[in-house]
Amino acid sequence: CKQELGWTDYRFTNFQHIERWWEIIFCVYTMISLNSSVLLGLNQSRQLETEAQDLSDVDFSNHPQWNHESGWKNALNNLRLIIQPLLLFWLIYPWLSIFPNSHLLLGFNHLIAAMNQFKPYYASG
Repeated sequence: CKQELGWTDYRFTNFQHIERWWEIIFCVYTMISLNSSVLLGLNQSRQLETEAQDLSDVDFSNHPQWNHESGWKNALNNLRLIIQPLLLFWLIYPWLSIFPNSHLLLGFNHLIAAMNQFKPYYASG
């Protein structure tokens, strides 16, 4: 996992840059690990999982590229799918000032609002 996230990237020579790079790598590694099915099974009871599923109106696993297998890489790819609409919006946003399209903006607004319903697991203490 760490190599996929840039563990072996040695482009930085300044200590502050190296330190910041490692902070980013370890934060992402921790986020992915906490959302992997193995750790979710250890940290949450079945009751909490069913309550979280009941509260969510959107089933993200219906996406055709969703990976239902367990493991850190599958969790990483699934989290990438979840943030994809927001990233795509910011890539296309400068073009919307040249070619205004209110329907496209409204569609992105609805899609991003639905994606914001995703509740990742974060340890509370």
